[in-house]
Amino acid sequence: MTGPILVTGGSGQVGTELRRLGEAGALDIVAPTHGQLDLNDANAIAAFMATRSWSAIINAGAYTAVDRAQDDAVTAWRVNALAPAALAKVARDSDIPLIHLSTDYVFDGAKATPYVEDDPVGPLGVYGASKEGGEQAVRTTAPRHVILRTAWVVSPHGSNFVKTMLRLGGERPHLRVVDDQMGNPTSAADIAATAAAIARRMIVDPAAPCGTYHFVNSGDATWCGFAREIFALAGARGATVPSVEAIGSADYPTPARRPANSRLSTAKIAGDYAIAPRPWRAALEEIIDALLPATTMTET
Repeated sequence: MTGPILVTGGSGQVGTELRRLGEAGALDIVAPTHGQLDLNDANAIAAFMATRSWSAIINAGAYTAVDRAQDDAVTAWRVNALAPAALAKVARDSDIPLIHLSTDYVFDGAKATPYVEDDPVGPLGVYGASKEGGEQAVRTTAPRHVILRTAWVVSPHGSNFVKTMLRLGGERPHLRVVDDQMGNPTSAADIAATAAAIARRMIVDPAAPCGTYHFVNSGDATWCGFAREIFALAGARGATVPSVEAIGSADYPTPARRPANSRLSTAKIAGDYAIAPRPWRAALEEIIDALLPATTMTET
């Protein structure tokens, strides 16, 4: 099958990394802007998809404002559930694979060990519920699909925890960070590489494994532990390092509840696709190296 891979959400963290793969010649992609493809409009999706032949779809687009989604449920459900439904219909009708990115927020976080793919879901808020709706749309519509759940996404791009910590660390001598939520910090570049590898295999192999998979970098941390590691690496590179105080979730209330346990098992993707995630600390060091030159040059 010929034709490029459609990448939605090209301005997001994973979408940016997918575009970089395309620019490097590692992937033949088309990543339309929001103006070219509005995921809030299912009819616009169908019209755009009809403009050419595609070899696969990687849906990295999503409504990710977790707290705002509580009061903006209609938009969240359109983007996170109805858009995947529209993309899944095109994938089915065109007999092409669909790789759909999802989230740890489909789980309630009550499990004591890392979640596996067939654990019962139980989203705690609108964002997680709408993402689970998108999963169901893909699962029931597109025969050749991979749902790729991930968590705690960070990169040198966009808005994320690493960039927020570095910014706040330069502004305040003391930070208070939640220490009772556990997860797997994960590089957007590694997610993009994984999605690309799955897409390539599914394009050439109609019998490639389908279904739901987890991908996160190996190792876990609390948000507080993650913050301290960020500042340990940043401090070694000359950045300002604040003190970091561990607090409970109750001390930092948010409109949407977060899962206490966001850890995801990656055994299934290792078995079916031979993908072995690298440690999150190695991925973090790469991100810090990309971010800090701009920071330190302004100080010299």
